[in-house]
Amino acid sequence: MRILIVEDDPLMQIGLEQALKEYPGLEIVAKAGDGYGAVQAALKYKPDMVVMDIGLPRLDGIAATKQIKEALPATHVVILTSHTLETEVIAALSSGADAYCIKGATLERLFAAIEAAQDGATYLDPRIARLVMDNLKPPAPLPNPNLAHLSEREMEVLKLIVEGKSNAEIAEDLFLSTNTIKTHVRGIMNKLAVDDRVQAAVIALRSGIV
Repeated sequence: MRILIVEDDPLMQIGLEQALKEYPGLEIVAKAGDGYGAVQAALKYKPDMVVMDIGLPRLDGIAATKQIKEALPATHVVILTSHTLETEVIAALSSGADAYCIKGATLERLFAAIEAAQDGATYLDPRIARLVMDNLKPPAPLPNPNLAHLSEREMEVLKLIVEGKSNAEIAEDLFLSTNTIKTHVRGIMNKLAVDDRVQAAVIALRSGIV
């Protein structure tokens, strides 16, 4: 099994590499320290598995996971992070992650997550399993009435936010200025009554608009 490690903390990256070397039949083909590097490395090496942190510079692990899964649907992604916020957990799974493991867990749990993902199953750390179960019911899309207040342009911007694009990238795609995009993003967050882009993206994903 060929693995890509994505971790921005150099010490954590080294420790993770050493830990994974104990796993039989596993080859670490590349390492990346940010989300963009993760996507590029995945496209280049086409690993079987990606062990992905969430809190990454330039492009977060949730957006990187979404891009990798869209380009390489056969590649499995195991989220390994200290993040346990509801919005981040749900967003990561909605982006296509196959497993969610919390840093500090035993190596046995990490290996169990890798094995589950490899077998096509979903692994959830026991500390967040109940949270996920509560928030994935019902399985059908959950329309958010606040979405009706978004303008057509704001809806375009929201869909690009879900794709993990920065304000500058959205501005380039829509042929608008970065300041105009910032205004649209603020408007989206105000109308959806959320505090950040991740929460707005979660609402979009759970409502089935993307």
